[in-house]
Amino acid sequence: MTKKQAQQPSQMQTLTRLLKYVYRVSPAALIVSLVSVIISAAASVVGSLFIEQVIDRYITPMLKQKSPDFGPLAHAVLLMAGVYAIGLVANYLFTLLMMVLSQQVQKQIRNEMFTHMQRLPIAFFDQNEYGDIMSRYTNDIDTLMQMISQALPMFANSVFSVVFVLAGMFYLSWQLTLVSLVVVLLSLGVVRYLTGKSSYYFDQQQKTMGTVNGYNEEMLNGLKVIKVFSHEPEAKADFDRYNDQLRIASSKANTYATILFPIMGNIGNLLYVLIALLGGAAILAGNIPLTLGALASFMQLSKAFIMPIAQISQQLNAIVLAIAGARRIFQVLDEKVEVDDGQVTIEEKPGVKNAWQWKLPTENGFKYVPVKGHIVFDHVSFGYVPGKQILHDISLEAKPGMKVALVGETGAGKTTISSMINRFYEINSGTITYDGIDIKDIKKDDLRKSVSIVLQETHMFTGNIMENIRFGRPDASDDDVYQAARLARADEFIHDLDDGYETVIDGGGGDLSQGQLQLLSIARAMIADKPVMILDEATSSIDTRTERLVQAGMDNLLAGRTSFVIAHRLSTIVNSDLIIVLDHGRILEAGNHDQLLAKQGYYYELYTGKKEIQ
Repeated sequence: MTKKQAQQPSQMQTLTRLLKYVYRVSPAALIVSLVSVIISAAASVVGSLFIEQVIDRYITPMLKQKSPDFGPLAHAVLLMAGVYAIGLVANYLFTLLMMVLSQQVQKQIRNEMFTHMQRLPIAFFDQNEYGDIMSRYTNDIDTLMQMISQALPMFANSVFSVVFVLAGMFYLSWQLTLVSLVVVLLSLGVVRYLTGKSSYYFDQQQKTMGTVNGYNEEMLNGLKVIKVFSHEPEAKADFDRYNDQLRIASSKANTYATILFPIMGNIGNLLYVLIALLGGAAILAGNIPLTLGALASFMQLSKAFIMPIAQISQQLNAIVLAIAGARRIFQVLDEKVEVDDGQVTIEEKPGVKNAWQWKLPTENGFKYVPVKGHIVFDHVSFGYVPGKQILHDISLEAKPGMKVALVGETGAGKTTISSMINRFYEINSGTITYDGIDIKDIKKDDLRKSVSIVLQETHMFTGNIMENIRFGRPDASDDDVYQAARLARADEFIHDLDDGYETVIDGGGGDLSQGQLQLLSIARAMIADKPVMILDEATSSIDTRTERLVQAGMDNLLAGRTSFVIAHRLSTIVNSDLIIVLDHGRILEAGNHDQLLAKQGYYYELYTGKKEIQ
């Protein structure tokens, strides 16, 4: 994500944090599941120990009787069946609880991630691919669900099974138990090597999957550009390269994971045969005081000893994969939210429609200042990264109701200046005041409530046109929506649609043209009716004829309110009260249209066509 990724927590730290998270979601379910796991594992071992009693106390004596009584044997078998039934019920219970718990955790994590991301600074989304972020919502959370619902309960069951089986084996014969432990300890080297390899490649798999998703998202957004420039072969080649990296990581991870279980299974078979040979020979030689029933029970336990170890090894891979996903999720949750130390809020004046005032805390209560839209940049400097300045000593004043135009080549700092007003980024030095109040003292939500913005890249939400326009002010009436659409000159094309304002569009805009989407975006800003308006090349996607229609509506919209207009077409800003000409983050010229033409400087050359805005 950021530089903090270089200091990643260890797997144990991540697992501990994840378990604490699961416990916090539903402690009762986790505790009952743990108790059920213990009962299930204990029932399996007790059932194996019953074999000794059945053989030595019932079957062997009955073989010596001419008329054996099967009643005691049947009673013992029923008792053993009851023990196994308890284990079965406990197994069903913890499986069911963990499945439900996994869904609860999945829901909780998604809610927390989404809520947290709403509070992250714009810089976070500038520095991370959307596809990679989405991969954390899908693939990484899915791995957590698989771990909680399957891997974790099976791992816990296997661990307790090993403990109880080992205790039962020591109870029957410590000599044969030592033999079993030697075999198992020799196999742990193989287990450690294979789990270490699978752990590394599962982590790589999650990272490369995020890269693939990010690349897919980028290519889908730029599909038209790819087709225009016939860049399909190059795009396919890059995708093949990323996809191949994912294939290699996944193949190696799953190879090391799947080869482990058969290896441990064969070691279990080897131990079973070894115990049968050594145990039988020791009994015949009289070296170990072990009965036939005890040997049968021990052999059963030795088989049950290896299988849980194999399952532990196998489930470790799923847990390691989930830890890799959890680490990526926690990286998002650990990202610092926007710094907001502001105390000043905004509210509507009582009884006055569309009139706002700042509410400033004072020693004796509150002070109210009318919202006029007086914005002043005082020696402002800013850089996205330390040591690389984008804005250099910017000073400008936008008095209430002024239309301020920002002109300059791409990269001159026009959009960056507008982003400072909303506090999308924090300035490095200088001050920005809004009606005499330092914007750092204004709560960000309240600051942004006073500013409306129309971006060059439009974005609509899935829903009808009415809902998309009303997004600017949710409590707006239908008449307000119609009025905003008329001012934006969007009303005409909306009525031409089959369903008019009820026409449903998706996030991509459906069948609407880019110009039509821009008109809807302008209407959305109009209905918001904010004291300050920012137009970031808002008419760049509108043809010349539509632009003339919109300009009249825009003039009505901007009348009486402070506005910042960024435009490549100088014809749209000739009536501005103040035109700021920028170059590489510095102000070259400032004045109105006539004043700048009289200077015959940079703006004059742009307007007369001697220079072009790149």
